Amino acid sequence: MQREIMTSIPFLEQPSRDAQNTDEDFAVAQDLKDTLDAHRNSCVGMAANMIGVSKRIIAFVDEDFGGRIFIMFNPEITARDGAFDTSEGCLSLQGERHTVRHQRIEVTYFDRKFRERHAAFTGFTAQIIQHEVDHCAGIII
Repeated sequence: MQREIMTSIPFLEQPSRDAQNTDEDFAVAQDLKDTLDAHRNSCVGMAANMIGVSKRIIAFVDEDFGGRIFIMFNPEITARDGAFDTSEGCLSLQGERHTVRHQRIEVTYFDRKFRERHAAFTGFTAQIIQHEVDHCAGIII
């Protein structure tokens, strides 16, 4: 189900709680996917707090896999390399803001079957994931 986009800065600045292997959190992930899909023309990634749920769940479009939407539960960036300056926008905020991202990251996360995974990402996909993991930590660019 598509949900409304959260724009409350005080809410978005709160660190999110860990997701659990529950039907409730899987339903949040599906809502997140549906909401991202509905906003594909202006958005490539979302965190659950952007739909009003303070859980560490992210969704992102990966163009390297044909534009498929990936879901990660409790993502943790474990390595980063190649810092660069950039500007980013956010569906929850007005305008663009300056930030530093990394060209390559490694992430440990749980997949949709709640199996632990570890993967490396580069380029724009890495940038999207970093933005959404920041959301989970309550960091707003």
